[in-house]
Amino acid sequence: MSKVERFEDLEVWKLAREICSELENMFETTALGKRYSLMNQMDRSSGSVMDNIAEGFGRGGNLEFRNFLGFSRGSCTELKSQLYRAKDKNLITEEEFQKLSQKCEKEIAKITSFINFLNRSNFKGSKFKKD
Repeated sequence: MSKVERFEDLEVWKLAREICSELENMFETTALGKRYSLMNQMDRSSGSVMDNIAEGFGRGGNLEFRNFLGFSRGSCTELKSQLYRAKDKNLITEEEFQKLSQKCEKEIAKITSFINFLNRSNFKGSKFKKD
């Protein structure tokens, strides 16, 4: 495993960014883009996944990072629920739902694994490093 120096190096952040990008494409190519309220909620929850990973990383402490990863996981679960709403309203197809829903499941699993790794780690965080 390579050294992580920036949040952009994290696989969980990269996947969250990919989910945001695919969701944006859905907004532009499906009826979902015409349902402002749901689209806005989905945009905010998907952005929250990315942003909480970045913010937690930037805090520099293991405990704070785990907390923010938990927020990120919750936002990803929220997005998955919103995907069900979009599918049930026939705003997206079953195939579109399955594709993004599976990516959300993968992201939730990756975040959970990362939290578990940090729970087992003795490293307290970069802000506790002694120079």
